[in-house]
Amino acid sequence: MQRVFIAGATGYLGRYLCAEYRRRGWHVTALVRRHAPAGDLAADTLVEAEATRPDEIAGVMEGIDLTVSALGITRQADGLGYREVDYGANLILLREAERAGVQRFAYVHVLNAKAMRHVPLVAAKADFVDALLASSMASTVIAPSGYFSDMEEFLAMARSGWVWLFGSGAPRINPIHGADLAVAIAEATQGGRAWLDVGGPGVLTQTGIARLAFAALGREPRITYLPDVFRKAALTVLPWVTPRRVHGPAQFFLTAMALDMVGETHGDRSLAEHFRGLAAVDQFRNEQGSRK
Repeated sequence: MQRVFIAGATGYLGRYLCAEYRRRGWHVTALVRRHAPAGDLAADTLVEAEATRPDEIAGVMEGIDLTVSALGITRQADGLGYREVDYGANLILLREAERAGVQRFAYVHVLNAKAMRHVPLVAAKADFVDALLASSMASTVIAPSGYFSDMEEFLAMARSGWVWLFGSGAPRINPIHGADLAVAIAEATQGGRAWLDVGGPGVLTQTGIARLAFAALGREPRITYLPDVFRKAALTVLPWVTPRRVHGPAQFFLTAMALDMVGETHGDRSLAEHFRGLAAVDQFRNEQGSRK
């Protein structure tokens, strides 16, 4: 039986990765932080360790064939930043994989990283990719366009009654569901693919996503287009007026919003269907609340 080690296992994508490799018959070892909510994680073995501490990672990959890292942070916690986690912790994992003789190391990056390398979150990821590509170990880099979970912000704005977009709303993206992305990653690693720019089956403009959100809620679209200068101003001002845990992810999302984020199409789950499912849950909860 082949063995896979999954880092970032309790995150949005990590849970799907564990389930997908297990479905394919792999023995799944999941790296989780101490006291992390593993819950119903589809893993055969749990390793509780802090990836930022080399002494805790030593020896955890013995007998592993493949390491897949979806390890990274969106909002800094415990005083750690992108350099310590997205770069540093992944580098610790890579060095341990090299020492243990792991056959392949796969890393979940971000699409269009070259155009966003000035963004701290992306710079940390890109620096790790440079280290990974310089390693003698076989590697697979997966660069997703964006997750369905990221697109839920459009639905949140639609729930409030209005969606605000910067510029024309024309930049395109084909976001991908975590389950579809896990399948694409498993296929890429098993096929020995070196790099995969990946997205979901539907290419949409930002305006199109906003319209899907309103349609899922059964409301008429109400969209306001702000001059792009406001987005650029926010990129300049936010680091001065908000804590790092706020402006860090905001810098990434505001920068990505100005770009086309379209990867090779994979999967069959649609964003419209995802929004409708979330809207149905909202409606059910509202109905249950009104009966109390």
